[in-house]
Amino acid sequence: MKGAIVFISFITIAFAKKFRWCNLSEMEQRKCAELSKALQAVLPPTTKNSFTKLSCIKAHNIKDCIKKIRGNKADAISLDAGDVYTAAKFYDLTVVAKEMYQDGGCLYSVAVVRNESLDIRQLRGKRSCHNGARRTAGWNIPLGFLLSRNYLHWHENQTVIEATSKFFSTACAPGAGISFPNLCRLCQGKKSYNRERNYFCETTDNEPYYGSEGALRCLDQENSDVAFLDSTALDNIDASEATKYKLLCTDGTQADLKDFRKCNLGRGPGNAIVTRYNYRKITRKFLGVVQHLFGRNGKQLRRFQLFGSAGFSGRNLMFQDATEKLLLLADDADINQVLGLDYIALLKGLGHGGSSLENSIVRWCCISAAEQSKCEEWALKTKSDPLVCIRGTSMSDCIEMIKRDEVDAASLDATHAYIAGNCGLVPVVTEYYGEKCATANGNNGEAHFEAEVLPPVYAVAVVKKTSRSEKLFNLMGRRSCHGHMYSPAGWLLLTKYTIRSDQNSTDICNINKAYTNYFRKGCMPGMNAKGKLCKVCIGTEQVGSKSFNQRCAANHDELYYGNMGALRCLVGNPSGKSLGDVAFVEHHNLMENIESLGKSGWASGWTPDDFELLCPGGERAPVTEWEKCNLGPIPPNIVMTRSVIATKVYDFLMKSQEHFGMSSDSEFQLFQSRRYGERDLLFKDSTNCLTHATHLNYMNILGEEFFDLAESIFSCTDSEILEFCTQDVCNAL
Repeated sequence: MKGAIVFISFITIAFAKKFRWCNLSEMEQRKCAELSKALQAVLPPTTKNSFTKLSCIKAHNIKDCIKKIRGNKADAISLDAGDVYTAAKFYDLTVVAKEMYQDGGCLYSVAVVRNESLDIRQLRGKRSCHNGARRTAGWNIPLGFLLSRNYLHWHENQTVIEATSKFFSTACAPGAGISFPNLCRLCQGKKSYNRERNYFCETTDNEPYYGSEGALRCLDQENSDVAFLDSTALDNIDASEATKYKLLCTDGTQADLKDFRKCNLGRGPGNAIVTRYNYRKITRKFLGVVQHLFGRNGKQLRRFQLFGSAGFSGRNLMFQDATEKLLLLADDADINQVLGLDYIALLKGLGHGGSSLENSIVRWCCISAAEQSKCEEWALKTKSDPLVCIRGTSMSDCIEMIKRDEVDAASLDATHAYIAGNCGLVPVVTEYYGEKCATANGNNGEAHFEAEVLPPVYAVAVVKKTSRSEKLFNLMGRRSCHGHMYSPAGWLLLTKYTIRSDQNSTDICNINKAYTNYFRKGCMPGMNAKGKLCKVCIGTEQVGSKSFNQRCAANHDELYYGNMGALRCLVGNPSGKSLGDVAFVEHHNLMENIESLGKSGWASGWTPDDFELLCPGGERAPVTEWEKCNLGPIPPNIVMTRSVIATKVYDFLMKSQEHFGMSSDSEFQLFQSRRYGERDLLFKDSTNCLTHATHLNYMNILGEEFFDLAESIFSCTDSEILEFCTQDVCNAL
């Protein structure tokens, strides 16, 4: 009885005024009216005066609903994630709840066909059916995929909807508008000169081909080639009917409908409920009540089913029929949390809500004053597409900024490329360290470079020849110099020969802590500035420097950062004080770096003969014998970006390579850094060219051995950037 009193009180507070739900069709109106009757029937008499009825507001289309809610003529609606972004960004509405499905808070985007020979790479000129223009599963994710693979060409002077209208021969994409009639040519809604009675190609159930079930009807009834929709619609296809359909997979193959979790174009956030900001508490309480009464486990489920539409001759009325529950969100729930950074970046990349100069500008991430200087000269020399140089604090920071759509690209070492891949970023090009680049013709006749084999660089452990006691397996308690935290040579591959060398210690977790216990002290830029592995770092010694980084920062403003920095750490500071016993670096520019010690005024008198390499077998070797005395191969650096702009970044880099690459006679050289006082700025100095990689998976570039090692280490090592990257909007917030 006490619980009932609390529930009655809750309802009384919630419905001090009637609540108005916005609907898009007569079928939704009927369901909404039945919900209103059910509420009046089950609520105690004492509450009926404060909540007379649920008011059902009919709107012409989604945009009309959004405007009605903003104008206080309706209160709430459940929208596709693409429309949620529009409602929040351009109409100041707020999100109060998410629909949650069997697979979480996200839906799979699938491409359904009947032609068993059709390939995802062969869609140009085909007839297409979409569950709606600018909708997640039927538009945004498919177009993002087609753009990322360069199947769909989108030029700077176009909108994406114009590019799409030229890609497909005819289509039905409800909501596409009248400017590109072939995107509506297959639609069958009633036409009328009266706007309120015109349902042709509109985002309403009065358009027969609207929604995912509508896209399937369009595929069948219009003899279309492909339908783009969300995977929940597949559940409604009879087993006997399912055999006539196939899914298009991203690798060019086909699959049965039941395999949509493996064969899909991507996964995006599902529907969410929006309202006015000052009405969010009331809306949340209304949703709590109706779910308590009529949800999947509702107390009055026999009377009314909130997540069912079968009795109203439609599908997905008011809410998606696949909804398992509504997840009520806190007042401070951010749109980035609700939709996810990847999806919002996709919407921006597609010009959702309007095009901008972002279509042409490329924003490059720099991690130090030296990189900024080189990047700005690159920008000044670039004649075609504009380049903007934006400062980050580290490679990890660049990854986060790319994901947040604050910058567009950066060249990442193999470990950071692994992190970026887990962050949803994709490869654009790889750095190529071989002697000769193989030229191939691109789609538009321009030259680009392909490589079946990507020559690696090698990780090496360098010591001073005069120091005879160091062997690779007795480095515990020594002073160590590392390029930076997460560096392939000085962090990842090193684990196999130090903290994981003991067969009984293969279960070691938290690699950073293990390194801190293993070495006496050292410099591993990016580690805790107060810890042992930052003790010998020195930061920047430039007088009057405006650097915003501190000692042990993971960028070139720390003079012991990178391959050159680790070598400086090994030989000591300019006064001659020795700080390190061993340096873990890459072999590719070791000779030049040793020569640079004297030329730069850092430490004179050092030659390659003064150093040796530590070999895995316990012996030593001259620094020239890195090929047989190393800690393992390191995959090349990879330029990574968000998928929807991969082609744009690739085209920009190919133009830059043509003008500033190794074969050019330009004063500015993209792959040289010496004139800026450091090494390996923006790209490795040993890069000969950039090779095409938009068609590759980052895992394949890294290789199985390197990828598996990274997987095993990051599975039990805390990483702030990975924690940020793996926030999953598909699960509960």
